[in-house]
Amino acid sequence: MEIAIKKLWMPLMILFLFGCSSSDEESIPPEPTPTPNPPAEVKNEVDFWLTTGDKKELLAKQNQVIAFQSKVNTFNTIEVNSQRLYQTIDGFGFTLTGGSAKAINSLSTSQKNELLNELFGFKENSISISYLRVSIGASDLNESPFTYNDIADGQTDESLNAFSLEKDINGVIALLQEIKAINPNINILGSPWSAPVWMKDNKSFIGGSLLPQYYSVYAQYFVRYIQEMKKLGIAIDAVTVQNEPLHDGNNPSMYMTATEQTDFIKNHLGPAFAAAGLQTKIIAWDHNCDRPEYPMAILNDEEAYKYTDGSAFHLYAGDISALIKVHNAFPNKNIYFTEQYTASNGSFDGDLKWHLKNVIIGSMRNWSKNALEWNLANDENFQPHTDGGCNVCKGGLTINPSGNITRNVGYYIVAHASKFVPEGSQRVESNISGPLVNVAFKIPNGKTVLIVLNEGNTDTQFNVKQGSKWFTTSLQAGAVGTFLWD
Repeated sequence: MEIAIKKLWMPLMILFLFGCSSSDEESIPPEPTPTPNPPAEVKNEVDFWLTTGDKKELLAKQNQVIAFQSKVNTFNTIEVNSQRLYQTIDGFGFTLTGGSAKAINSLSTSQKNELLNELFGFKENSISISYLRVSIGASDLNESPFTYNDIADGQTDESLNAFSLEKDINGVIALLQEIKAINPNINILGSPWSAPVWMKDNKSFIGGSLLPQYYSVYAQYFVRYIQEMKKLGIAIDAVTVQNEPLHDGNNPSMYMTATEQTDFIKNHLGPAFAAAGLQTKIIAWDHNCDRPEYPMAILNDEEAYKYTDGSAFHLYAGDISALIKVHNAFPNKNIYFTEQYTASNGSFDGDLKWHLKNVIIGSMRNWSKNALEWNLANDENFQPHTDGGCNVCKGGLTINPSGNITRNVGYYIVAHASKFVPEGSQRVESNISGPLVNVAFKIPNGKTVLIVLNEGNTDTQFNVKQGSKWFTTSLQAGAVGTFLWD
């Protein structure tokens, strides 16, 4: 009996213990499965606008997120040093020729207003042009040559009684007044293509030289121009003495040697401005980079130096480094880049690369305070121009008789700077890394702007470093990007 009870008890105990054990396990709640933290949202910290040589992207703001990093990879690196400061910037833009005014004024009132706000305004779709050059009298991109003191053959007018802006009142001047209503602070540079023909030795619009007996009269012609424009609400910030003084085959044009320009500035134009109380700057040369000795000869004259603000350049000959040569010789005088045209037979991709490298980035890296492309607008036949004037100069805009507007390569060349780098910005140090030609600025609101051209033949990834901050991005071959960050 005892044995039987023991045999029965043992299985019951095992069953009891197993049952208790099982019940205890089920009463303990399972450990919760950890929930992973969601990845931190990466916010964009660098805005990026892109133009490509194939025109698939045209000053297009990119949607990609560019964030600063603490680590850097092995790509080419552009280092921006905002503590190393260079020249202050006056602006970027075009020449507003008589032909430009004719093309733009042909638009309907609403279309013209929309276009002017796009070109000169400060809206999201604006490119904010901040500097214009105009001709004093006609340029070769007018329908015909003229000055503001044209009189009958054989007559003279030393008192300038016949002086009149009438031939530009309804064209360039009326358009400037509309532009200034949009941007009252736009800088305007005036450049003559020729003195009145009665003051010249050949009595022609084409070529010839200013007769010495009219140097003082011609100085007063400049004074009258500035004063009369001011009465119309248009302040002339600066003048060059003569457009392309060593090119006497254009229509109009006038030949002027460095010796003659030195004499004119120091003995006539400078004293005339001083006597009239004018603050308008006097700028020498205004011609190609192959003759830096011309402006240097003027600045080497002590009296001419006193009246001359600086030197202006074009780049149809020579190298852009001529600007820094003149700057290094006269570091207290300013440098300007005032003209370069894109041609009717040029390619979009070729012109984009060459002009960004030389006109925008090159001029800035060589101390220029501005960068101006030639003609703002003309029609589909590159008209108007004078007989013998430039018939291949393509406007930044093409405006046809139906009112259709085409934005050409010049528009994008200028816009990659003008939209982002306002007057008062200052160039800062940045290095050239591989094929990545670039220039950097600190703009008035404290942000940094970097314009980069990939002049290489392959797409390129690269780093940008400023202080302890890094970001990585890329550019297609031949593309230009403008980057903006705090």
